[in-house]
Amino acid sequence: MISHKFSGLLGLIFLLLSQWTLAQNTQKVTVFKIDQPIVLDGLIDEDVWKKAESAQNFYQYFPTDSLHAAYDTKISFLYDDANLYIALEVTTPGDNYVIPSLKRDYRAGNNDNISLVFDTFNDGINAYLFGVNPLGVMREALIAGGGNDLRNFTTSWDVKWRSEIHLKEKGYYGEIIIPLNSLKFKPGSQVWRFNSYRFDMQSGETTTWANIPQNQQIFGLAFMGDLVFEYPLGQSRTPLAIVPFVNGIAEKGADFGRGQTVSVGADAKIPLGNSMNLDLTYRPDFSNVEIDDQVTNLTRFELLMPERRQFFIDNNDLFGNYGNSQDVNPFFSRRIGLAKDQDGNTIENKINTGARFSGNLSNGWRLGLLHIQTEADQENEISGNNNSVFALQKQVFARSSISLIAVQRATISGDEFTEEADRYNRVIGLDYNLASEDNKWTGKFYYIHTESPEIGPHSGAAGGNLEYLTKNFGAGLRVSYVGEDYRADLGYTRRYDFLVVRPYIQYNIWPQKGAFNRHEIRFSPNKLWRPGMDYQNTDRNTSLSWEASMNDLSKWQIRATQRYTYLTDDFNPTGNDENLPIPAQTGHTYTEVELEYQSDPRKSLFYTLKPSSGEFYNGWRNALQARISLRMQPKTTISVQTEYNQLLFPQPYGDATLFFISPKLDYTFSKSVFWSATAQYNNSGDYLGVNARLQWRFAPLSDLFVVYNDQYQWTDWLPKYRSINLKLSYWLNI
Repeated sequence: MISHKFSGLLGLIFLLLSQWTLAQNTQKVTVFKIDQPIVLDGLIDEDVWKKAESAQNFYQYFPTDSLHAAYDTKISFLYDDANLYIALEVTTPGDNYVIPSLKRDYRAGNNDNISLVFDTFNDGINAYLFGVNPLGVMREALIAGGGNDLRNFTTSWDVKWRSEIHLKEKGYYGEIIIPLNSLKFKPGSQVWRFNSYRFDMQSGETTTWANIPQNQQIFGLAFMGDLVFEYPLGQSRTPLAIVPFVNGIAEKGADFGRGQTVSVGADAKIPLGNSMNLDLTYRPDFSNVEIDDQVTNLTRFELLMPERRQFFIDNNDLFGNYGNSQDVNPFFSRRIGLAKDQDGNTIENKINTGARFSGNLSNGWRLGLLHIQTEADQENEISGNNNSVFALQKQVFARSSISLIAVQRATISGDEFTEEADRYNRVIGLDYNLASEDNKWTGKFYYIHTESPEIGPHSGAAGGNLEYLTKNFGAGLRVSYVGEDYRADLGYTRRYDFLVVRPYIQYNIWPQKGAFNRHEIRFSPNKLWRPGMDYQNTDRNTSLSWEASMNDLSKWQIRATQRYTYLTDDFNPTGNDENLPIPAQTGHTYTEVELEYQSDPRKSLFYTLKPSSGEFYNGWRNALQARISLRMQPKTTISVQTEYNQLLFPQPYGDATLFFISPKLDYTFSKSVFWSATAQYNNSGDYLGVNARLQWRFAPLSDLFVVYNDQYQWTDWLPKYRSINLKLSYWLNI
């Protein structure tokens, strides 16, 4: 019944959108071809720049979206058969820039920088981003999903390009060279969609070349101009890239004593025309030179952590953006390389080999094939597995797409300890992603079916969301269903056996004067039913919030939330086994109020404070989340993140104080040598961890890492694990 209604709704959406096309661009820049390469010195003194056309006359995005920029930006373009050449001329009120760090791949908000966005396939769905700041620090990113939210913004992507930036009085200027073989595009294409956005912390002004309404994401792909190349672009063969690496670890653990290991492996990127890549990996090293932040989890559900491993990053949206990230996703790449041992503990499961074929086909088609083989671990009773994913996407209408995914995990051998129900798991899913030409209408509709031995009849999931957003008004509805027998071994599922409805309505007020830039009032009543319990309503969540953005870039938010939870299992939020859990088959209505303040990020000392207080199940919770950062630019940032939860319950359930703190020091010796040190203490797990990392990027995309890890059992001050990790990787183009 659910799938029938879903199909009918999908058909209605198709009918409504059948005439939509991409918005007509009013801004265009011709990119002239040159026959001599430009020497990268950042001076813009070659005579050939005099013939170049420029993108200029930027619009404000903040504090308003109805005026031209007070301090303009000029971006000029030229190209030859090998490269795209870009000249930047940026005007500022002075030279008091906000530059927190010299480290690559910075986040753009709250510091001075400029970003360039290229939609090379003109689909309004995916794009490349390149950015620099006044000191020449570079970043690159992939934008997916039309750029509708930060989940589709990936800074982990790496590619070779060059820049040279110089400071001047009241501004900066420079040159950028992007090899055409670093980008994917259709041979013979002559037009790319383009936009640029810039943060100027001295004036508090954020500006864009294409005029973007303030209610839209600044990196969104609905509002762009055109780069028109003088002649059609030809074949641009990406060189074969091989990245060999060696990783040595010396470690000592309380459970296994001392040990030393050395691993050697390699990744390879094989270009297949202008638009497709074949990625190969052998004995990949996923030893986490990056660490995940510790968090206090007071929910009954698993948290979703980001993917950091390079092999999975390129075209990750093609594989990983199915279902919805809040409730159900049929493929979550972090599942690969992890497994549960015989005691139910999650441990690393080594990867032997992997291959991925992905990219753009013709006429709006994208294709992805992924295969990873994981190693058998007899000691921990873990079978070897073949993990395979097939993904196909077709652009339809303006910026919408239809996507198909098929996922399979299958054991390689018939180990005695592997139960019959775990021999294989298969998933097939269909998504329709909606984005109108002006991005006022966005949404997604999906259906997922799963198969495994001995699986029950309710093994599917379905849902959808539809949102309408203008500058003053917004409304949306999200519906999700997951059957009690649903099983996606390589996916993420927050919970099973539920049907949830999440509507919201919001109203925005834009003051014409005063300290406030925007007020947002939002009302959201959510309700969840359990089909396996005769559709009993087990969860309700009704919230009313006010959020205000200030002209000085600070923010305020107040939210009141009333929840109802019917517990189907015992739940002990204190994490202390000595306290009795809150019993199952009990219902609880509880209300909480929270306040959040973010200070002006342009200041050297800036902070976020989030106190909250209210009922919590059958007790009371007082909480405080805080983050304080001190910037001694451009080399040093000291920050402290902390969370405090006081849980008070009537007897015999007990009380608890949960405390987490994480100080961090980032120091950049130069634009190629970075050092960071992080400590994380969490009393709920009796955990103290220290991580120190030195990174030297001695050549483009080539790194030497020295990483030190130390973990302690806090109460006894006993070392649980200690390691030092030396990793060397080198990017070779052939």
